[in-house]
This record gives sequence, C-alpha cells and structure tokens, in this order.
Amino acid sequence: MKLPMFIVDAFTARPFRGNPAAVCLLDRFTTCLHGSDLVSLTFPSEGSRFGLRWFTPVSEVPLCGHATLASAAVLFHKIGNTNSTLTFVTLSGELKARRADDGIVLDFPLYPTFPQDVHEVEDLIKAAIGDTLVQDVQYSPDTQKLLVRLSDSYNRSFLETLRVNTETLPQIENTVKVKGLILTLKGEPGGQTPAYDFYSRYFAPWVGLAEDPVTGSAHTVLSSYWSEQLGKKEMRAFQCSRRGGRLDVSLRPDGRVDLKGGVAVVLEGTLMA
Repeated sequence: MKLPMFIVDAFTARPFRGNPAAVCLLDRFTTCLHGSDLVSLTFPSEGSRFGLRWFTPVSEVPLCGHATLASAAVLFHKIGNTNSTLTFVTLSGELKARRADDGIVLDFPLYPTFPQDVHEVEDLIKAAIGDTLVQDVQYSPDTQKLLVRLSDSYNRSFLETLRVNTETLPQIENTVKVKGLILTLKGEPGGQTPAYDFYSRYFAPWVGLAEDPVTGSAHTVLSSYWSEQLGKKEMRAFQCSRRGGRLDVSLRPDGRVDLKGGVAVVLEGTLMA
C-alpha cells in the first residue's frame, strides 16, 4: 500500500526547527506521527470537521498542539481543503484551526494555575534542576502540569543550556498528580529581536517524552500564568529546546486562547506500507 506522507515542522517558519510531525494520509484516516508519538485524524479531506486523537509511546494524551497544527497545515496547504476554519473533535472538546497570513491559529482551552506547596514537590524539582533558583511554583489541575518559574536573575541562555534530569522523575512523583513539568522564565526587556514575553521548556517522562521541542498544550497553562503576571493579553513566547519554536499568544474574551504558529513542510513523499 502506498500512502502519501508529509513531514511538517510546527511552530516555526524554518525547516528543521520547531516540533516535527509526519502526516500520512489514508482513505479514512490521516495519521500524524511526531517523534515516537501517534495522532489519528479522521478523513475525508474536503470536510471541515474531523475527529482527532493523540498518542505517546505509553498512553493517549488529551491535547497536543503541534500535531494539530501540522495536521491543519497538510489539510490547508497540501490537500487543498478550501475551508477557512477546521474543527477537530477531541478529548479536550472542539478545537479550531484557522488560516492566517503568516501561519495557522489554534483556538485552544486556557487553563488556570494555582499556587503549589513547594514542600510537596521539592524532591521532584531538586531531582530535575538541582540547586537552580526558583521564583514561583504553580500547578494546573486541569492538565496535571507543574509550572516552575526560574529566578528572574537568569536569562534565556541559562534556560537553553540548563541540564534537566528527567530519568528519575516518574519514580519520584508516582501519584499521577503530575504528568508534565514546565520550566519557564520571564522575557528579557529590550535588546531582543523579536522580544519575547516569556521563555519555557517542557518535560513529560510520565507519558514517554523526555523533552518536547515545542508544546502547544503547555502554552494553554503558560498563557494563563504569564498574562496574570505581566498584565497582558497579547504575548510572544519562545520554547527554548534545542530545535526551538515561537508562539504568538492571544487571550480571547471567551476565556480561551489563540496560539499562532508557523509551519514548514520539509518533505513530501510516499510511504510504502
């Protein structure tokens, strides 16, 4: 069987940056693989409404931003879907993707964070980042993500080069309360082109992902936190993984968040299955 296949780098306009996803088209399903993850997307290509599910090597996950972006990009730009907006029916409800001049905008949920007792997670944080100075610790019960804000005394370069130990985290935190660790840092004023309001990295060894290059689902939490901290509804974010990726964030009046990202299709071919 011959299957059309596309490799799409999401949340970037440059090839081999952002978060890669491989999208394979079937008669009834579109399958999107990113790294070791798997996403299934119902067909037909000419519709505007699709079912979408995401799987890591060890479990199904309720939300995945970059795979949604990559799937929408293939439907919009390679399959010729003429709709201005696509709707995906998912475990996180209905998610929409709409065309933009310089990318694709995802309409996603916005999840609040709440102060976390540091003593309950200090072993986890210590194992992950050692003696790195921490300014704030928050928790998102909706997503089971722990948000750790590093000291404002650090800069982007520090976060990019920080060695994070994820190997032992599932053994240290095995109560299923935490399924993802967000490290984040306030943006640096001036001197950056473009300037970013906040930086982040994301780790999820609990679901089989040591570090995710660029994570839309983490930004449903980060957007809520930094909007409150900075008093802003419009923000620019950069995820400081080795590949790196940019997101433009816009909090909506309806309590959701728009995440805009670029895409780069780096390969088109045929998968022999």
